[in-house]
Amino acid sequence: MLILNSGGTFNKRYNPISGELEVPYDNYAIERILESVSCEYGLAGVVYKDSLEMNADDRKMLASIILESKENKFLVVHGTDTMHLSAEFFDEVFDDRIIVLTGAMKPFEIDKTEASLNLGMAMGFLNAATENGVYICMSGHIEKWNKIEKNRNIGKFEVVR
Repeated sequence: MLILNSGGTFNKRYNPISGELEVPYDNYAIERILESVSCEYGLAGVVYKDSLEMNADDRKMLASIILESKENKFLVVHGTDTMHLSAEFFDEVFDDRIIVLTGAMKPFEIDKTEASLNLGMAMGFLNAATENGVYICMSGHIEKWNKIEKNRNIGKFEVVR
């Protein structure tokens, strides 16, 4: 399994100088969570953006890494606002890999529980998964990308049928 960090709220940290939450150019949040895991996983920081800033070139860069990797299972930490766009893109490109996108509604720095739960669930799912496809893991759910969506009114992801 290869974990690709593309930024998003999951990774945001408070900058006391600017007074803003920023996506830092590091893998700190994921590395802290992985400290409690007994297995070793590959981790690559790729984009480091809020998902509202993600564009087609960023998605192509992520897809290129997935395409060139020897792995067949991937966990992409991604911002929640455009997670579905990246999932749809990956679904159009790949039919021979298992890709799970996850993120957090609150930064790890603010709420360690949600980010840790989402990452842990996604890792567990990937370790057991055998069916190729693109999935989203959020709010206690893991579903094919087109069966789950962000409900902005309640601040959680929901399964849609």
